[in-house]
Amino acid sequence: MSEISKERAIFGGGCFWCTEAIFKSLKGVISVLPGYIGGHVENPTYEEVCTGTTGHAEAVELVYNPAEVNYQQLLEIFFATHNPTTLNRQGEDIGTQYRSEIFYVNEKQQHAAKEYIDILESEKVYNDPIVTQLSEATTFYVAEDYHKDYVALRGDENRYCQLVVVPKLNKFKEKYQMKLK
Repeated sequence: MSEISKERAIFGGGCFWCTEAIFKSLKGVISVLPGYIGGHVENPTYEEVCTGTTGHAEAVELVYNPAEVNYQQLLEIFFATHNPTTLNRQGEDIGTQYRSEIFYVNEKQQHAAKEYIDILESEKVYNDPIVTQLSEATTFYVAEDYHKDYVALRGDENRYCQLVVVPKLNKFKEKYQMKLK
């Protein structure tokens, strides 16, 4: 039996609860971890990141099988499931920690992300300019355990999840039925 090929991608698309739930349901995604990246404080906590003073973004780190889902498809889903035109904001979540940012792990990802943004801009997919940042990946700090699988484990009891995350997740699942696990 041959070993599965694995690659890594990191996306900051606002609240990591929603981003994690979306990517976890995608065929070819092996694992998804919520966490923090892009800041200047080592080992930040959720409470510290929420202040907006650490410079970190809430993000997810994916491990995926490129034979089942490629980076281009991950980019498509990333851009289709959050608003890349609002600076430091996703819906009612406001602050630099909720920014739209792609943390590339190699030059191939950097080039693919830049090219995809250029296509979206030239095709005027969005009414406003895309503000998604492209940054080289730095240390990814895994979030506290209670954030992992948050929507699956606590979504029913959390009003934010019911009002924001679940409708977004349902819309994603409807649009991308053929790509779901």
